[in-house]
Amino acid sequence: MNDRRDFLARTGAAALAALSSTASSASAQPKGAPVKPPRLKAGDTLGLIHPSSATFQRMDLEIAIDNLKALGFNVKAGAHALDRYGYLAGKDEDRASDINALFADKSVQGICAVRGGWGAARLLPYLNFDVIAKNPKVLFGFSDITALHMAIPAKTGLVTFHAPTGFSAWTELSANWFKRVVMEGEPAAYVNEPDFKNRIVPVGFRTQTLTPGRAQGPLVGGNLTVLAHLVGTPYLPDFTGRILFLEDVHEGIYRIDRMLTHLKLAGLLAKIRGFIWGQCSDCEPDSSGYGSLTIEEVLEDHIKPLGVPAYRGAMIGHIDKQFTVPEGIPAEMDAEAGTFRLLESAVA
Repeated sequence: MNDRRDFLARTGAAALAALSSTASSASAQPKGAPVKPPRLKAGDTLGLIHPSSATFQRMDLEIAIDNLKALGFNVKAGAHALDRYGYLAGKDEDRASDINALFADKSVQGICAVRGGWGAARLLPYLNFDVIAKNPKVLFGFSDITALHMAIPAKTGLVTFHAPTGFSAWTELSANWFKRVVMEGEPAAYVNEPDFKNRIVPVGFRTQTLTPGRAQGPLVGGNLTVLAHLVGTPYLPDFTGRILFLEDVHEGIYRIDRMLTHLKLAGLLAKIRGFIWGQCSDCEPDSSGYGSLTIEEVLEDHIKPLGVPAYRGAMIGHIDKQFTVPEGIPAEMDAEAGTFRLLESAVA
């Protein structure tokens, strides 16, 4: 998500086929139970997509491939994985065509984004949701990949996974969470791993209750900035009865305030059943001398009045140690304990 604010400010036969097929399915909304993709297993092939910011060095792509191989997978990079168009990883139609092609490819069992940044939302009109719906597969990534995590479940019902990207720092904790949820199909209980930072009490990855209580509902969420910019489009799932989880990075607190205000004024926050705030990395008050609200105060302003169970501090976000969280799977949260758990497996 690095430099996303700058990106936002500056902002093919296969592609034509995707456009025409998408037009026929763009208004479709999935109904019923979430569509679970087949679980991944060691030796499966992952398709590598590049839906957002460009990778300017071939070595970065090689690192992403090596990470996925270290997890036990074979890797097949999309045809346009090393393209570049300004700050984007190629033309919109080409980046989307890689996603469409890898979903249709029977030799590919899952799909991983190389990295985030900015640009995934530009692809949404070019995605072939009919092909995606007919070929359910594990798709994972985070940050700007939130655009895909919103649109694909909204249009197809497919469960996708808020998880590290290929180029992320795959720590032992992150790798274990991915394996538990996506490969073993565990209905996992999400409990933060405390970070003592050489002190006698944990000071990192603490949780804080905003509103106590328990809530149940399907999970939905991701990066606040990306999600907020999809409000008013046909690519946002219904928030009714959901547990909403959010995270962000490098954002001024006034911007967090503005985006939560937008979600509130759009009526989305009033629909949720529970709220989990993850990590907002490098989102501290500035030193301008005019004072600033804190994240804690902004959440109290916007979330506490909802009266739904809510807590902050979950290990979700731009951090090396992060959970793998499935979109659309029913979960139960305990705001006082600062935990949540899946009520069923996220994979078939």
